[in-house]
Amino acid sequence: MAALARTGPGSSDFDLNPGTILPEGRRLRPAGVLVPVTLAHGAPRVILTKRSSALKHHPGQIAFPGGKQDEGDADVIAAALREAEEEIGLTRTLPQVLGTLPAHETVTAFTVTPVVAVVERTFDVRPEPGEVEEVFSVPLAHLMRPENYSVQSRRWRGQRRHYFTVPFGPYYIWGATARMLRGLAERMQQ
Repeated sequence: MAALARTGPGSSDFDLNPGTILPEGRRLRPAGVLVPVTLAHGAPRVILTKRSSALKHHPGQIAFPGGKQDEGDADVIAAALREAEEEIGLTRTLPQVLGTLPAHETVTAFTVTPVVAVVERTFDVRPEPGEVEEVFSVPLAHLMRPENYSVQSRRWRGQRRHYFTVPFGPYYIWGATARMLRGLAERMQQ
């Protein structure tokens, strides 16, 4: 996929908030998220999760399967594949990794690498009940249209914070997930 081979800057939760002052010497933890594009049901769709409402961090938010890189992970790609297997039951050998997007820096001090992969066959979706409330998919075509994205804002820690959104049906996809999807869309448009 030529779009993934292009070099370029990463993104961050601060893209739309240029006045943000980041602490000097901050340490970012590596993480990987899987952007699984399923071809199993005709038109390509991106698999996403709705995080459990019981979670301490980001409850109920829409996210990619993935998480921080553990000591036993060879790299962020291995972390993304491991987490996808744990969170939604996607066996590590099923996704065909196409490549990665530039890393995304989050407000929670992670440097997240989106790992784009194709899933050609169906699999037995098994949401991890402690982490995932729902697994669903969105047509890739919807996510590739720039007009489906908007910038919204809310107050967070006493400041107005702007972020991307790309709603789909009942799902409010926003923040880092929407920003990484927009990054993929931008690369595909080039």
